[in-house]
Amino acid sequence: MKRDPRALMACAAVLGPYPPLVVTALWPLPWPFLALCVLSYATEIAVRRRARRLTDLLNRVHLGLTLRFAFREMAVVLLVARTAGTDSPWLAALVLGLTALHGVRALQTGLAIAYTRVLGQLPVLTRNIDGVPEIPAPPADILVGHRSMRALYLDVLPVGGAALGAVLGTDRLGAAGAALALGLGSAGVLGVLPHLRRVRPLRNRRAVLKAAGRRLARYRPEVILYFSGPNDSAYQVSMWLRPLERIDRRAVVVLRERGMLRTLGETSLPVVCIPSAADLMSFRALGSARVCLYPSNVGKNIHMLRIQGMRSVFVGHGDSDKEASFNPFTKVYDEVWVAGRAGRDRYLRARVGVRDEDIHEVGRPQLTGVRTAGPGLPYRTVLYAPTWEGWTDDLFHTSIITMGPAIVRALLAHSPALRVIYKPHPLTGYRNPAADRAHREILAILEGAELSRSIARHPAGTAHAEPIRHQAVTGPRPPLYDCFNQADLMIADISSVVADFIASGKPYMVTNVAGLPERTFRERYPSAEAGYLLTEGLSELPAVLAGLDHAEEDALAAARRTLKTYLLGSGPDAMARFNGAVNGAYGRAVHGGGDG
Repeated sequence: MKRDPRALMACAAVLGPYPPLVVTALWPLPWPFLALCVLSYATEIAVRRRARRLTDLLNRVHLGLTLRFAFREMAVVLLVARTAGTDSPWLAALVLGLTALHGVRALQTGLAIAYTRVLGQLPVLTRNIDGVPEIPAPPADILVGHRSMRALYLDVLPVGGAALGAVLGTDRLGAAGAALALGLGSAGVLGVLPHLRRVRPLRNRRAVLKAAGRRLARYRPEVILYFSGPNDSAYQVSMWLRPLERIDRRAVVVLRERGMLRTLGETSLPVVCIPSAADLMSFRALGSARVCLYPSNVGKNIHMLRIQGMRSVFVGHGDSDKEASFNPFTKVYDEVWVAGRAGRDRYLRARVGVRDEDIHEVGRPQLTGVRTAGPGLPYRTVLYAPTWEGWTDDLFHTSIITMGPAIVRALLAHSPALRVIYKPHPLTGYRNPAADRAHREILAILEGAELSRSIARHPAGTAHAEPIRHQAVTGPRPPLYDCFNQADLMIADISSVVADFIASGKPYMVTNVAGLPERTFRERYPSAEAGYLLTEGLSELPAVLAGLDHAEEDALAAARRTLKTYLLGSGPDAMARFNGAVNGAYGRAVHGGGDG
């Protein structure tokens, strides 16, 4: 196992106070013991929040949290025995209190686990379907958040009391603290009981499924948006919510992971989460649907594909020149929807088994709100939107590792009247630690630039009165398309971001991470045809940035207009095209059969 220096340092900080605790208890030295107690609690709290691998590392060497707390409690018992004597009744009361406290904590934790298990095993969860299943209001997290082990920290009362009592020369403070901790622990047990009783009806899986199915059946869904994936991939399904809210057909969102229900974007559509494949395939309320849309290729798609009577459509989560946009698995669907002619050509060139007659050009309805004009501010804004490192090195298109920090530094150095928006892919650093380090370096660079500008005055002659604020967008807000509208220029990698930005008609740069010859690069990645290329040395950047200050059209403006039609299609607006495509697929499913 590769050693993590930060985790090792965290372990040393956590374990360091415990050996001296025993020494100062046996000596006895009450004042140093009390100071070490405070230090041990503080390091447990501080380091535990910051070192992700700390718990795993300590558990491997059998020095888990419960054992460490018990060790500190043993030390305080030794201290009281040395200062008050072993025949002290308050020592006996302290020992009994600490023992009972662990029993109460175990009971409260067991009840909390039982409560969360009921909710964690619900066969179906919903949004916007009249609260089915009806889940009672949850208790405070401190009562059921057993994984945080907060109840263990109640021993600060008897431990701290006994240590302070040894300093002050009184024996009873430890026992008093134990009594108070027992009272609080018992209150926690009593607080969980009514909530556990309220969720008892939810243990009946069949009744819960039947109730949810009955409510959804009244809605009679016609179109399904189906998705499975980790929470970080919620953007892939969320981008389709708004378009589906505006189609003629009744749509429903079907999810497979419980956590996704919380991270899914806001929507007025009914949402149902069914984790079990067997429950999904027997959920009759979906039987009225005739079209199922798939935003990503994942293994659990097979569960929905096995349901008879529906036309399966792969819509993806953005057209790009990446290999994922012509995955051979895509041939399992009845239809493949792409934005424009470029998507069709991509599949035909790849020869992955998708037939031309199964490909439909439907536009990109998500881009309706992308403006073609710049933000109109007295300074220029550059959006840096790198992709992530991909699942394997064969899919490696990100610039963030080799070029990212240098790009941001170069932008900041170009002019004080230039704003930087950094919008990384949500999965950045998911697989490659180097990508995560580069991401954090960029955040530090932008934070340092903001600090410098808050201290220094703006140079004389700048046109703006307000300070320029750089922005790192690491969450879902503001959305990517809002960042498009704030930018005069975008720097991005080969990804769907490039194709989407084409809708704005504004200039963009594409990073040539592999250092390919320009002609080869543009032939391999058609979305870069109307963009300025950026190599690792960044030698092309100054000229492009200087061009932003000129009012006349840049050299690639006409090429971008042509490429926009090729990538995103033409004709009626994209929302109308998408709505027509849904209706067409529905008609084909009804009249021609939906089996793939």
